[in-house]
This record gives sequence, C-alpha cells and structure tokens, in this order.
Amino acid sequence: MADIAQRPKPIAAILILVLALTAVFSFVSAPYAAKDGLEILKDNVKMKERLGPERFDKMIADMENPKPGAGIIRAFVVTPAFTALFLGIQALFLLILGRMVSSEGAYLPCFSVLLYASLVNTLLGNIVRTFLILSRKSVMQMTTSLAMLAPTADITSTPYILLSQIDLFQLWMFGVLGYGLSAVFKIPVKKGLVLSSAFWALKAVFNIALAFLGKSFIG
Repeated sequence: MADIAQRPKPIAAILILVLALTAVFSFVSAPYAAKDGLEILKDNVKMKERLGPERFDKMIADMENPKPGAGIIRAFVVTPAFTALFLGIQALFLLILGRMVSSEGAYLPCFSVLLYASLVNTLLGNIVRTFLILSRKSVMQMTTSLAMLAPTADITSTPYILLSQIDLFQLWMFGVLGYGLSAVFKIPVKKGLVLSSAFWALKAVFNIALAFLGKSFIG
C-alpha cells in the first residue's frame, strides 16, 4: 500500500477490474433479486393503496416481463457507472478527512489505495456471496455480515438493518484501507486505521438512513 500511495498504479486497469467484478456479480444476482422483490411487492397492500391498483398492477407486470436486454444494460452499464461515481466520491471524502489530520496527500493516491482495498470486497466478498446466492437460489437473508446471526429476522427490521452494516469483508477492506491512508497522508498506521474506521462509520450511517427510507417507502 505504501508503494501504491507513492506511485499510484495503473488506476484505469484496476478500476476496470473492480467495475467488471461488480457488473458480473450484479448480473448473476439480478434474477434472484428480481424474484425476491416481486414476491415481497405482490403481498404489499400498503404500496398497492399508495400507487393505486392500475399503477401497481403495471409495475408488477413490468417486473414479471422485463424488457429484453434490460438486465444486461442494468448490470453492465448502469451499475458500473454508479459504482465508479460512488468510488470517486468516496475518494474525495477520504481526502477531505485526511486533510483534517495531515497536510500531505492527494486525490489520485486516495483513489488508488481505495481501489486496491476494495478488491477485498468486490473479489473475495462477492465470490462468497455468489456461492450463497446460487446455493439458496435467493438473495434474501444472503449476507456476509453479522445479520447472519439473525437468520429468521425480517430484512426490513431494525436489528437486521443495523447488523447488516457490520460486514466481514467490508471490515477487512477498511482495515487494509487504513494502511493505505497511513501511507497517503504520511501518518502513523494507528491514525490511518482510525481515519478508515471513521469513514466506515459515516458510510454505515448513510446506508442505514437509505435502508430506513426504503423501508418507509415499501411499508
């Protein structure tokens, strides 16, 4: 990570690798996610009342009969585009946080160490998740987080949402990232790990807020 921070490696190649891994995982999991989502929505009386019978029935029909090629476009175009944007924004936030404790560091090294650290999640983590999805034929309750300790909990329940933020591969990734940030900002490793942990906490709060927002929408 020190070498990557001092001489950022071919970022384009690593970015393409990360986006490709994300796209493949999205493509593999999409049919199971669509099936699970359809089952949940069909029984959602509140959403039917909110949207009205016609709009609700049309939405269900569109989900049951998706447009040809829509899944491929979503997996290999839309998902990678949003992933790249999100990674770029994360690197910017890391730079801002790092500048609070150091006058060293630049955006490109931040982006580089973030990309390399993210391979822990997008490669190793997604291999495990793909195995779980294919073995269970569902993305429901498929998790590599502490939510696995509550296998019978509703995925929209507060305990599940909170436990799902403590993902084993995410923690591993942010641990690796801490060493990278230490090298980027030329600070002790302990401070780098604290910086990485602080960013993980902010990200977890953001994800929890999104989960509760989605819960209020479907509920």
